Amino acid sequence: MRVAAAFRRIYDGCMNLGFSEMVFLFILALLIFGPRKLPEIGRQIGRFMNEFKRASNEFKAQIESEINSIETEVTPQILPPLQAPLNSLASRIFNPPSAARLEAAEAAPAAASAPAAEPPPAPKVAPDA
Repeated sequence: MRVAAAFRRIYDGCMNLGFSEMVFLFILALLIFGPRKLPEIGRQIGRFMNEFKRASNEFKAQIESEINSIETEVTPQILPPLQAPLNSLASRIFNPPSAARLEAAEAAPAAASAPAAEPPPAPKVAPDA
């Protein structure tokens, strides 16, 4: 525990740059690159940082849009049938039935209305006591 806390304190202390460290780095860069190259290098670093920021924002927006599309899944729509029901008015207008089919349709209700031979009722039996 003590070692981890000491390491964390050293790591945090080394990563924070104060004013004096920044001035030292600026003078070092000025000596290495010279006064003519330093503004050009600064512009290139600025362009790179801008491009990196744009790409990260684009990636973040794409991830968020994918998450939103998953959260708002579209419910499937129930579509009407491709053909109208067989005996509907629309079916008769757009697809008139053939003469044979009309005769069969007219004969079916007549056959249904004719008295059919009913089976005799089953004899009633008293339950066993």
